[in-house]
Amino acid sequence: MAPGVLKIATCQFAVSGHVGRNTSSVCHYIHQAAKLGTDLVHFPECTLTGYPGVDLTGFDRYDWAALEMATEKVRACAKELGVWVVLGSAHRLESTAKPHNCLYLINPDGKIQDRYDKRFCMLNEEPYYTPGDHEVIFTVNGVRCALLICYEVRFPEIYRPLQQQGVQCVIQSFYNARQSGPSVHSDIMQPTMQCRAASNAMWASMCNASGHYSPYGSCFIQPDGKIIGRLSRNKADLMINAVDVNQSFYDPMQQDRLRAMTGQLRSSDEPLTDPRSEDRTCL
Repeated sequence: MAPGVLKIATCQFAVSGHVGRNTSSVCHYIHQAAKLGTDLVHFPECTLTGYPGVDLTGFDRYDWAALEMATEKVRACAKELGVWVVLGSAHRLESTAKPHNCLYLINPDGKIQDRYDKRFCMLNEEPYYTPGDHEVIFTVNGVRCALLICYEVRFPEIYRPLQQQGVQCVIQSFYNARQSGPSVHSDIMQPTMQCRAASNAMWASMCNASGHYSPYGSCFIQPDGKIIGRLSRNKADLMINAVDVNQSFYDPMQQDRLRAMTGQLRSSDEPLTDPRSEDRTCL
């Protein structure tokens, strides 16, 4: 693969509370993606565990040994096929502390290279999870990437530090599934992700679960905000798209983005002294 080009398989399926079934689906898609020459395979939030309060009652008396065995199977699969894997799961903490809602970053040697823990948990998630406190930034094929999870798309403040650190691609996992029908998420989630990509000149792999009813499918967005790949909601599938940081895209914010990020909220440093500018009631 040429430097600066990263092939990502964005995979969605009906995540459930059954760890064995989830693991089988994950390994199936890793094999399928590897055959198609993928570098990195991206899965939804809570891929292995299922989503608490929906797919499982919670983590009291949870079978952590079974989850660890499942994770080992995925790691072995990644090593066998030589691909990166971004895997949604839960990370057990000591004693009675609630686990993290996490993404494991598994490298082609099958090792957990890093782990991203969801920093903003929704109200319905707080009984189940402990929020994280760190970013995860890594480089594959010369492409600088970061991991984020679902609800965090609502916070533009999260993306600005990533942009300042040179992140070129956001790999963000979602679980908006098992709902009763269409909701506001049907209309706003993909456009919000497009806005985050375009405002920060980043590629984005947006991976959602497909359990019925899912208000939107996964999509892949280029740095000008255009969706270049999309999966149907409520249907298990994968798509492969290539990040190419050698390409140029329309970026009208380029000259003023840093200015705005440092609190300079106008496009000039020259002071205004004109009385007709100062008098805001005159014609």
